[in-house]
Amino acid sequence: MATLSVAAILAENARRRPGKTALVEGELRLTFAEVWQRALARAGALTGLGVRPGDHVALMAPNTAEFPVAYYAIAAAGGVVVPVHLLLSAGEVEHVLKDSGATVLLVHPAQAETGRAAAAAAGVRVVTLGEELDKLAADAEPLPSYVTRAADDPAVIFYTSGTTGVPKGAVLSHFNLVMNATVNAFDAHDVRADDIALGALPLFHAFGQTVSLHSTWRAGATLVLLPRFDAARAIELMVEEGVNTFHGVPTMFVALAAAAADAGRLPGLRLCVSGGASLPVAVLERFEAAFGARIYEGYGLSETSPAATVNQPVFGAKAGTIGHPLWGVDAEIARADVEDRIELLPPGELGEVVIRGHNVFSGYLGRPEATAEALVDGWFRTGDLGTKDDEGFLRIVDRKKDIIIRGGYNVYPREVEEVLMRHPEIAQVAVIGLPDELHGEEVCAVVVPAPGTAPDAAALTEWSKEHLGRHKYPRRVEFTDTLPLGPSMKVLKRELRARYVGR
Repeated sequence: MATLSVAAILAENARRRPGKTALVEGELRLTFAEVWQRALARAGALTGLGVRPGDHVALMAPNTAEFPVAYYAIAAAGGVVVPVHLLLSAGEVEHVLKDSGATVLLVHPAQAETGRAAAAAAGVRVVTLGEELDKLAADAEPLPSYVTRAADDPAVIFYTSGTTGVPKGAVLSHFNLVMNATVNAFDAHDVRADDIALGALPLFHAFGQTVSLHSTWRAGATLVLLPRFDAARAIELMVEEGVNTFHGVPTMFVALAAAAADAGRLPGLRLCVSGGASLPVAVLERFEAAFGARIYEGYGLSETSPAATVNQPVFGAKAGTIGHPLWGVDAEIARADVEDRIELLPPGELGEVVIRGHNVFSGYLGRPEATAEALVDGWFRTGDLGTKDDEGFLRIVDRKKDIIIRGGYNVYPREVEEVLMRHPEIAQVAVIGLPDELHGEEVCAVVVPAPGTAPDAAALTEWSKEHLGRHKYPRRVEFTDTLPLGPSMKVLKRELRARYVGR
């Protein structure tokens, strides 16, 4: 039987590049050998706490060195990592702990209050990262190596952000994660051992975990952690540390492009990858002009490890698309209205994006019905609508559930947002549908004004009338200082809808 562990990503580097810098956080610099020794010591501590291969261990920590060390410690002990979003309330964390069947929660001191309350309610043992775990590790016998697992055994359980109700646990195997890291590093992006990447994406999220942490280390490159994203600080840190690789979500690229004007020096970036949400073309152009670096936009979901498609140098990049499927992955467009089987559509037709390959998850933990709805005929149904052109480039048009139907016509918020982002007085915008007696739904644009501007709602509506079809332009414009972001930095449209309904 073939065995595999995500822990091998770190273990192999400790063997091949023991003295190379693996991790930088503030003043702390650790080599691959040092990170691995710390992970093995903490794996010994977890074993001492009764963690056995296959047990679920929850991890709640920001982007500090404790996160990767604890993560690889859980994997080395043969445990299954359950990453916990840092923006969750104690009640939401309790749901994750109970639903996942976690036996232990490892929590960072900064999250200890929420973590302890949730763990107490769920009846789960809690251990604080830092002093408490360090002491247990010092007293324990470190593991001689990692406990290996069957390739299809669970490695991580990601809780989806719950856009459709209660968060579900997506179960990913060691094979899913090791393949995704390997293919990202060597087939999609040409990551090199002398690269230095900025870890600004939350590591508890699939994008940060696979693309920033695992893929960077799979190639033997260095990861520089930034615990809290601030664009000006990110630019300074990238210059100081010689960072040449940046992975981000669109909101980060917006902030970096704006901060570039005031920066004394800019980093020399070789590789920039965007994911997590659709990147408006106007933002891509602004960032590329400021930094002189190309952004490769990609697409994925927790259920696909997460990377599924990305603009890749081998195929060329096309702005406004999510590129081509990763090596060994198929991404196609299927009829969205046919639920029980997959009917693939020809190029150019709009339908639901479906994915199959080594990256597709095993299913939702303890939810066979939800799993059966998502996995049909060997394909994963993403719930996203898109198209594929003659050259094989995929485009996401919108989430199936975000579509606005105004007077019987479909309006895709993403398309409206792309146009509005070109207006000089708009820094960020989210387009939502609000109930309307006459048209069923009305198009509403929630706008964050550009610094130093005071846009007028009526003027913006008039401007958009010239650039958008009659059923598409926003009849309602609302202003806000910030858009509500979920743990994965996506705009929470359900919160905006709740805020503006009936106003």
